[in-house]
Amino acid sequence: MIAILSRECTLKQKADVVRLLESDGYRVTVGVRGDETIVGVLGAAPPGLAERLATMPGVRETRHDVPPYALVSRAYHPETTRVRASGVTIGGDEIVVIAGPCSVESEAQIRSIARSVAASGARMLRGGAFKPRTSPYGFQGMGEDGLRLLAAAGEETGLPVVSEVVGPEDVELCARYVDVLQIGARSMQNFRLLAACGRQPKPVLIKRSHMATIDEFLNAAEYVVSHGNPRVILCERGIRTFETATRNTLDVSAVPVLRERSHLPVIVDPSHAAGKREWVGALSRAAVAAGADGLLVEVHDDPERAVSDGRQSLTIEGFEAMMRGVRRIAEAVDRTVVGPARA
Repeated sequence: MIAILSRECTLKQKADVVRLLESDGYRVTVGVRGDETIVGVLGAAPPGLAERLATMPGVRETRHDVPPYALVSRAYHPETTRVRASGVTIGGDEIVVIAGPCSVESEAQIRSIARSVAASGARMLRGGAFKPRTSPYGFQGMGEDGLRLLAAAGEETGLPVVSEVVGPEDVELCARYVDVLQIGARSMQNFRLLAACGRQPKPVLIKRSHMATIDEFLNAAEYVVSHGNPRVILCERGIRTFETATRNTLDVSAVPVLRERSHLPVIVDPSHAAGKREWVGALSRAAVAAGADGLLVEVHDDPERAVSDGRQSLTIEGFEAMMRGVRRIAEAVDRTVVGPARA
């Protein structure tokens, strides 16, 4: 439930509304939309509360037709959130491109890729050290050694690093090395992991599960924020449909829907949606045109020999071409792509 205060509401009247709710034991949020103030009640509001608030001086109206994920909802927080990670801001005018290999494989590999994507304009470096795989026999990642190599490559190139954490017991370890913790699609409803990421301060990037509705996706983000961490980035990476031509079906419509329903920044992973590198550029351009705040792209210097997801990984030259296309679309929609571009 939310209470919309009148434009003439005084500071004392606003404080009285918040004090009443907090004295009754409710968690309260306060947001601003233009010259209006919105006071939100977290959780289910009991019968009679709306009527009590409606009689208070300064309250214009109360509403129940608001989503249950209050902390990430734009209905409760009309202003757009920008998430800052080691000098890079996601959610502003800039389209932030995060690029790197699916898995960290060696020091030479991650350093080579980091240098190349930085030269082409990537603003952050991605790489998997812990890999949840469908088969128990698949490459599971290098673990802490991979995190160490990823962090070193990021420091050398000046790129903040993003890597996936797969279990709550690994959150503290990963947070020592990375700038953004990623919660993968398979872990979107690992509620203990969500809570653990919410109890630490670094930004959290949550990927939408390939079987999740948008409301389920936003409730996953609510878990993180409700445990104390408001620095959440949403990532659309494709959903499972009847179509088999692509690995997943990129839900481009999710971008404007998420931006309408939530104040959190939204990025897109075209690599996992496409499954083939030939289509990643087109999906990247579509994502930017739809309003995405950034891209999460897989890049490898020798994708044919990659230990995981090589088929969907862009080559170094392919990433350069993708960046040129993304820059043109960004300009058309009054956004920017910061970073050097090779001639």
